[in-house]
Amino acid sequence: MPAFHSPELPNPFLFNTGRPVRSISDWSQRRLEIANAILPLEYGGLPPSPQVTTCEIIHTVTIQTAQEAQFITCRVQTGPDRPFAFLMTLLVPAGKGPYPVILTGDACWRYATDAVALEVIRRGYILAQFNRVEIATDVYRPDRTSGLYPVYPERDYGALSAWAWGYHRCVDVLSGLDFVDAAHIAIVGHSRGGKTTLLAGATDPRIALTCANDSGAGGAGCFRFQGPQSETIKDLTGIIDYWFGPHLKEFIGREADLPFDQHYLKALIAPRPLLTCEALGDLWANPTGTRKTHLAAREVYRFLGVEKKLGIWFREGNHTHGWDDWMAFLDFTDGQFGRAPLSRPYDIDPFADQPLGFTWRAPNRQ
Repeated sequence: MPAFHSPELPNPFLFNTGRPVRSISDWSQRRLEIANAILPLEYGGLPPSPQVTTCEIIHTVTIQTAQEAQFITCRVQTGPDRPFAFLMTLLVPAGKGPYPVILTGDACWRYATDAVALEVIRRGYILAQFNRVEIATDVYRPDRTSGLYPVYPERDYGALSAWAWGYHRCVDVLSGLDFVDAAHIAIVGHSRGGKTTLLAGATDPRIALTCANDSGAGGAGCFRFQGPQSETIKDLTGIIDYWFGPHLKEFIGREADLPFDQHYLKALIAPRPLLTCEALGDLWANPTGTRKTHLAAREVYRFLGVEKKLGIWFREGNHTHGWDDWMAFLDFTDGQFGRAPLSRPYDIDPFADQPLGFTWRAPNRQ
């Protein structure tokens, strides 16, 4: 039985005044309302964008594997006021490019194994990685005296927002490199990294495609609809409250009172492609609740006429970011970027016998 249940997910097609969304122009205005509802309350907002982001290449080496590639280490630097710096690495296929990019902040966990990295460049992508814990530490009960926190100490942003800010700064740099196809930058992350990619993709339109793997509560999962053993706001705001803004914990046991649910975050990514990858055995990440936010967000994609840009992929197994997850993501990215036909379905629903969680539908667009 669910931990709690609300009969209805919030309707993204109703303005705060109750007026319905009827046009693309309406949606642009409503999208701002959605962002203003979810970003400050759940994540504590975002750190400010810097005046300038620069890239200093500090090391380059040629790698001879199944195919030649360049491995580049660069320092991402912001400023001139409130300077900050962190490292990003690039694995670049041989040739002039420009190449599309796969970007992940999960270098701290090394989910992109050597085999995955070779497959990425074999497909003609740059693999870009950074270590998000350079930007905000990820230890239980951290203080705010290291990383980005002293740079913007007056803000309430949590670690997820700081990590998302890191994605945005990497996009700053990548967009200025002549061997990068800046119109085709895809981001991917696992678990808390998946929560981060959803937030990063929702808040930066330069990110062409977003993928979240097993992201759970505060990511693709649903707050109102909890499957058995799934993560709740009480769990999130216990020892890992630093991931979020300071006000989310006020809704412990009051999830139905939230002015949003996670389909709102997904809706902010539309009309750009979005894929969520889920493990059926990863109950903590709430695969049944993720299915509900997916179906609700699909109404937004349908309204915008881009339903095929939204995908969900389920597999057997538990909480990991393995080869099969990467291949599902890369196949989806190939298809969305027009590099190959979509080679697998991304809408199979193993929970089709469950209620939707909402009764509203995408309105007819005027």
